[in-house]
Amino acid sequence: MSYSLVVSADLDNVTDMMPLNTPEAPFEFTFRVKCTTCQEVHGKEITINTFEAHDISGSRGSASLVFKCSFCGSRGTKNISITPTNLKLTNDDSQRHKQIPFLDINSRGCEIIQFIPANGYFTCSGLDSSTTFDEIDLADDEWYDYDDNSSNEVSITNVKWDFIRVKGRKY
Repeated sequence: MSYSLVVSADLDNVTDMMPLNTPEAPFEFTFRVKCTTCQEVHGKEITINTFEAHDISGSRGSASLVFKCSFCGSRGTKNISITPTNLKLTNDDSQRHKQIPFLDINSRGCEIIQFIPANGYFTCSGLDSSTTFDEIDLADDEWYDYDDNSSNEVSITNVKWDFIRVKGRKY
């Protein structure tokens, strides 16, 4: 199953919101998952980053996550990647209430049921200035600050995360 993690939010005096994700400081995408065989929700949150790859037992391949259900023993894998176009949520997208894909996910044997923005930071830029805001914590689905260069309050509010199934995508 292939799907994308999408986001929409209200951006006030900022633009280009995206995960802060580098090999030196990878964004740890945190999810709640369930087994597609027995439908049991895994008891712990799962963290995955785009720079790790784990060998799949009995295969020549690798995956961002290799999962074994603690209830039924079924195995599953997940591959994640930042969207190929490196989309950012812009102020224009926010005004149109547009959902922007941040992450492409290819999943087998387990399904992601919730994204938890708790183990990574986001970055954005001032709308009317050159100010860069790093280390934005969206764990509470909102963020507030002040842009000294433009003398404006800045914020990200009403953050909504969702998953959209994608048919026919090839990885």
